[in-house]
Amino acid sequence: MFRAWRTPPLARARAQARARIAWGWARPAASESRQPAAEQDSPYRDTVLLPRSSFPAQLPGRLQPETELETQKKCGFSELYSWQKQRKTKQEFCLHDGPPYANGDPHVGHALNKILKDITNRFYVMRGYKVHYVPGWDCHGLPIELKALSEVKGSENLSPMEIRQKAREFAERAIEKQKSAFVRWGIMADWANCYRTFDPKYEANQLRIFYKMYDKGFIYQDYKPVFWSPSTKTALAEAELEYNEQHVSRSVYMKFPLLKSPPKLASVLDGSSPASVLIWTTQPWTVPANQAVCYMPDSAYSIVKCMTTGEYFILAADRVESTAAVLDTQFEVVSTCKGVDLVDGSCVHPMIPGRVSPLLPANHVTMAKGTGLVHTAPAHGMEDYSVASHHQLPTDCFVDEGGFFTEAAGPELRNKNVLEEGNEAVIQMLQAAGSLLKEEKYVHSYPYDWRTKKPMIIRASKQWFVNTASVKATAQEVLKKVKVIPTSAVNRMLEMLDRRTFWCISRQRCWGVPIPVFYQKNTGECLLNSETVTNIIKIVEQQGTDAWWTLPIEQLLPKEAVAKAGGNDVLDYVKGQDVLDIWFDSGTSWAHILEGAEQRADTYLEGKDQLGGWFQSSLLTSVAARNKAPYKTLVVHGFTLGEKGEKMSKSVGNVVDPDVVINGGEDHTKDPPYGADVLRWWVAESNVFTEVLIGPVVLNAARDDVNKLRNTIRFMLGNLAGFNPETDSIPAPKMYIVDQYMLHLLQDYGSKVTEAYKEYNYSKVVRLLQVFCSRHLSNFYFSIIKDRLYCEEEKDPKRRSCQTVLAEALDIVVRSFAPILPHLAEEVFQHLPYKKDSGGVFRTGWINASSVWKKPGIEEAIEGACAMRDSFLGSISDKNALEYEVVIVIEPGLLFELMEALQAEETSSVSELNEIMMASQTTLLTELPKETPTDANIVRGTFLINLEGGDIREESSYKVIALPVTKAKCPRCRRYTSDSTSTPCPRCLTVIAGRGST
Repeated sequence: MFRAWRTPPLARARAQARARIAWGWARPAASESRQPAAEQDSPYRDTVLLPRSSFPAQLPGRLQPETELETQKKCGFSELYSWQKQRKTKQEFCLHDGPPYANGDPHVGHALNKILKDITNRFYVMRGYKVHYVPGWDCHGLPIELKALSEVKGSENLSPMEIRQKAREFAERAIEKQKSAFVRWGIMADWANCYRTFDPKYEANQLRIFYKMYDKGFIYQDYKPVFWSPSTKTALAEAELEYNEQHVSRSVYMKFPLLKSPPKLASVLDGSSPASVLIWTTQPWTVPANQAVCYMPDSAYSIVKCMTTGEYFILAADRVESTAAVLDTQFEVVSTCKGVDLVDGSCVHPMIPGRVSPLLPANHVTMAKGTGLVHTAPAHGMEDYSVASHHQLPTDCFVDEGGFFTEAAGPELRNKNVLEEGNEAVIQMLQAAGSLLKEEKYVHSYPYDWRTKKPMIIRASKQWFVNTASVKATAQEVLKKVKVIPTSAVNRMLEMLDRRTFWCISRQRCWGVPIPVFYQKNTGECLLNSETVTNIIKIVEQQGTDAWWTLPIEQLLPKEAVAKAGGNDVLDYVKGQDVLDIWFDSGTSWAHILEGAEQRADTYLEGKDQLGGWFQSSLLTSVAARNKAPYKTLVVHGFTLGEKGEKMSKSVGNVVDPDVVINGGEDHTKDPPYGADVLRWWVAESNVFTEVLIGPVVLNAARDDVNKLRNTIRFMLGNLAGFNPETDSIPAPKMYIVDQYMLHLLQDYGSKVTEAYKEYNYSKVVRLLQVFCSRHLSNFYFSIIKDRLYCEEEKDPKRRSCQTVLAEALDIVVRSFAPILPHLAEEVFQHLPYKKDSGGVFRTGWINASSVWKKPGIEEAIEGACAMRDSFLGSISDKNALEYEVVIVIEPGLLFELMEALQAEETSSVSELNEIMMASQTTLLTELPKETPTDANIVRGTFLINLEGGDIREESSYKVIALPVTKAKCPRCRRYTSDSTSTPCPRCLTVIAGRGST
């Protein structure tokens, strides 16, 4: 810690302002000359070494994006990836690119993700690694198919191949748009060799993994309920749902008359009065498919008498009062029993004469809502299906792919939409049968198709599944060995895995990779074995999956495979019509992209939605196929929101377009061109592990931060004119102590920045950079070395000493932000006054901060001097420090010895101590001088020296006295060290004389 900075911030701000005024670097008023003070009408202005650099402090307007494009071209951005891949090194780093979806224009979510990946990759390139990063796109699936079809009139009449062609063309256009944007953002990659999930070799690899999992028993076909989208006529996985919290259902209370009383309740229900079980459901349309009524075995149930009708009802004891209130009646509790006492009872189906609905135990029954008795339709509920499987009940589905009742549902329901007129018809039928007790609207969370934004249903159908129940235990154990950033994300993913018992991987569309199965025409039996799949993979590798639709079955299905399966003729079989879920598409990318025998990436880096998406599908397929994770580290970032934390929406008008951010909008006063580096800075400075905000205020602040950084760089570049590090550098031991101290800070900064990059903590990198540039460089070091830089002789070792530090600081600072701001970093290297043949930032390595720079003890000397400097500046209020001489009195001891190392003479105007004090002259004493005026303003303080890890601790007191200067202002250096205002001070006369003799 910098104990010297414990003084109030105002004092430090004043010190900075005074330093600028003293050197003519404060911004002048509009009416003043903009030349530094030493240049204004001074005969000595040509002898002052003011900064010289063509590097601009700002790039206003179009200059920023234009300069970036020039930099990309000049510095070989497009060749960097291939250059680094040619390096001969055993150090390799693989970041596997999760494929963005090829169905739209690039957006800020893309920018957040791709820039985070690029910062990571560039960091490893600079550290000498060979980086493996192949960008890719997810190209199949329903969203692309729907968007492509929306552009075609009469799309419902297109053949599968016509649909596939339209979808492919749409995806290709989207890929080109996105790729162009990614290149503009400065993303380093081999853009000529990307992967696309519709590439033939990719599809062939995917089918290999599919069969490997099938052969191991992890993939199976079954008839059971799945999430079904009537709006898109296909099964969907849970990851493809979104929940509408304001969905309104038509809920009903209904009665199922008892057909057979449970034996244990026979004495209570003697048949003298009608008795029924009470049911509540939010999905009346599922009642035709009812096969049972479920109860919770361990819960209490009551037999009640309705005081209005005299009927007897059975319902949960906890739900008696609330149900009576809803039905606007009163229940008299006749008897109470346990759920297990309902065993062997049965009911009459309320709509279908002759159908029996048995009373069955089930643990999924809840007491939070309804009546504690659950209507069970195995075709339309996951838990319902489990009950039916256990008790061998039918799973009849009377709903087709479009969400309409089939003929099997009966003439009153046939061809009616189950979510609309079909639901109404069922309610009317319940009413007519005397089974309906109450209908009411119910607002609740309900699954919607995330693509069409329309309600889902659960519907039994024949689908292909991954048996995740048999994989997830291993997947969870494997995941626990993966490093996850932030660590909280791993628990969310483990919980998601725990809840997932199966994964439906078949889709009823044509734009995708076909499931390579054949069906016997008469029996429906599937044919899928190594011979059939091997042949299809061979064809797909050469022709792509279009062959499934274009080639006759005789070419797809070998006769030998049919014979081996006991069949007679290839023509007895038909091709399956289902395609694979796109999460299976992208989830098998590791098999195609990752290199080496291990086929394992160092890092997967995606948004938090991929915890249930690509991260999970990649893990499940990899564990099922080869018992290991495809990644060593998972980095999980948040979503982008408007700068007030709201979702982005075109209707609200807060959508941020990355292209407009970079190039500006139609009105530059409203949407100025910021350039790509400001976009990249926004990504890096944000806490990406939570939601990331963006908007005009955020972008303006990012631009200001980058411009402050440019100013810091400009100062260093300007003061390195005429300096060659190879010939002019001063060895560290011969430097000023304050310069050695800065090298010490540089070494510490470089170490901390490197660690922050390794942890993917780029916002910490930005914070470290800003603190170092603002506090240590601009506010401290730059303010005290200007006299040395401007007024000493050009080649004086004292000046070369601080130039050596500036060269090292410039190099380290630029390299430290290069992965974040590659355009600025390369632009800086183009303006270096040396190393004209440099290969640029990224080809010349990472931060090179020597370990010999680290000198912990040196901190005490400089921080002690800074503490006294702040006491001095605080005592003179807003006045110019150069108008004072400062007297420092320290009792003999370690602190005095440290200050003596900074100023060997008793009084000096050119010592290191005086440089730090920023006064015209400093006197160092062990006791107050006898002639000290009685009214002198003496500031007292103490400073604790702590060395050797606490082994050496000594607290010393000091006194600081500020005295008005007694000498005249030097017309050259502006310090009060001259005998006359017309004559330079002794130091300046010596420098001028030296210049004349050269």
